[in-house]
Amino acid sequence: MKVTVARPTGLCFGVRRALLELENALKEHGRIYGLGSPIHNPQEIERLQNLGLIVVETPGEVPSGQPAFIRAHGISPEVRDGLACRTQLIVDGTCPFVRNVQEKAAFLKQEGYRLVVVGDAAHPEVQGILGYAGNGACVVSRVSDIPAGLEKGKTGVVCQTTQKVSVLQDIVQALAARAAELRVYNTICSATLERQRAVMELAPRVDGMIVIGGRNSANTGKLVEISKGCGVPTLWIEHSDELEGGWIQGKEKIGIAAGASTPDWLIQELISTLESARSPRGKD
Repeated sequence: MKVTVARPTGLCFGVRRALLELENALKEHGRIYGLGSPIHNPQEIERLQNLGLIVVETPGEVPSGQPAFIRAHGISPEVRDGLACRTQLIVDGTCPFVRNVQEKAAFLKQEGYRLVVVGDAAHPEVQGILGYAGNGACVVSRVSDIPAGLEKGKTGVVCQTTQKVSVLQDIVQALAARAAELRVYNTICSATLERQRAVMELAPRVDGMIVIGGRNSANTGKLVEISKGCGVPTLWIEHSDELEGGWIQGKEKIGIAAGASTPDWLIQELISTLESARSPRGKD
């Protein structure tokens, strides 16, 4: 059995940067309150909690004056103001690519555009972007979500950084046929594009793909969709302990991909597990 890892894979720049800032803050303060899970990976959250991270969902849960952490997904201006009322010790781990989307949304709003945010409405990044987009903004995840009434006025588009390119293309094409005026910013980040392309290139060359990452990770889910779309048997796991021996059996070439919130140590554990199971031995 030959094991090949998609390149690039695993932690993206934004998440790696945020985790480094969080760990440095934990070393300095010993304890810090994270506004939402800083990474969509349960094993990494457990590790960070052991270092002193306390995950809360609202600014009101942060004790007055205690250090707080903003995750890579970013937050809305309203939530940021609420957090500032609780503490001045704020470590901002917002990904620069996410901050760019927020700035583009604010600019389009200022220029009088009605905002369409292409993404998953429940995702924390999208919820933060909406805070910059104005009251008339809407979230669209598929063409059928596009609201009526775009024939008049100006429509602006930004996109969740972890969306599939094909989804954005389909929605923009549909909007172009309806909107009186359309201005589009493709804000899918380069790390997302690179990881999606890597899966598209690797999946057709293997007998099975294993995608490792949290099941609440949007970008990991997109990699799974892409792999399955290539017609390749695809297994989505959070940890190598979930690996099924029966699934591996009969497959000579296995591909590995990991979401942008999957730490290096989990990927290495999976590689080691596969290496111990394969015969003859070899590595790509």
